[in-house]
Amino acid sequence: MPNPHLSILVVDDAKFSSAMIGRALSQAGYQDVRFASSASEALQQLEQRPASVLLADWLMPEIDGLELTARVRQLDETADHYTYIILLTGKEGENVLGEAFDRGVDDFISKAAMNEQLVPRVYAADRLCNTLQRLLHENRMLTQNIASLERRNLVDPLTGLGNPRYLRQKLTDSLRQIESRGGAVCYLLIGLQDAGQLRNQYGDRFFNELLHGVARRLQQLVRPLDVLTRLDDNHFGLITLLDDLHECSPSSFKRLHEGLNYKAFKTSEGFITLKAGISLVGLDAKALPTDTEQLIQHAQNLLPESYASGRVAAMRLPLP
Repeated sequence: MPNPHLSILVVDDAKFSSAMIGRALSQAGYQDVRFASSASEALQQLEQRPASVLLADWLMPEIDGLELTARVRQLDETADHYTYIILLTGKEGENVLGEAFDRGVDDFISKAAMNEQLVPRVYAADRLCNTLQRLLHENRMLTQNIASLERRNLVDPLTGLGNPRYLRQKLTDSLRQIESRGGAVCYLLIGLQDAGQLRNQYGDRFFNELLHGVARRLQQLVRPLDVLTRLDDNHFGLITLLDDLHECSPSSFKRLHEGLNYKAFKTSEGFITLKAGISLVGLDAKALPTDTEQLIQHAQNLLPESYASGRVAAMRLPLP
């Protein structure tokens, strides 16, 4: 049975299409359906009240469905919410759809098969939304529980990530693991180049908001088993275990670099663009024994190169 109170926002500049979609959803039992005739109007509505499901035309004037998706994901970050996004499209081909999925779209409905696909796809989104909202609630509860670990001085209270002590423990564990089981470890130092300037300009409250947003963005970009930590006001640390040392390369973390530098953060002071640098140091068992502090120092020494080049700076141990 559908959830009649599922919040749905339909975005289409064609009134006939919106009316047809609204009628079909109403007949299917959905009562909370809103309409927007443009992406800008949709964003205004979502800022006032989030929606569980967003149905939007891919091809719209000014802001298309992909750009709307990117902006909705920014809203989701600040609201601790997840919007299930379905685009209405006449486009075909794996490359087109693959790009859209990579941009954050959840599903598609072919305009040619709208009558057959609309209600079943919304039913599927309805079921998934219940699961997503439950997971978000559980994640909030988990974050609260993790905060209690601060008494053991392992967790950063602002972001809920591990702190520098936790990073050193996990680095030590990772080095032991590659020594006994093989594989490779890659340590990334993520620096916010203009963090101090932003803090001076906007104040501590804004800066804490920004750091919290950076932490959430990084959590979305890294793998589930990666170890993400906040080191200080300017730096985050990331540990990832890999099967092969060759995977520890700048190209493997290009998405992480672009996600911080090319996608603005929505804050109370408006959209803020950061200048972030990433240095990475990779090693496998051939580089052991290696001191954890030396590994951290290598990454620190390498970070200015990333700032200067605008790219991920990398090295592999042992040095030639």
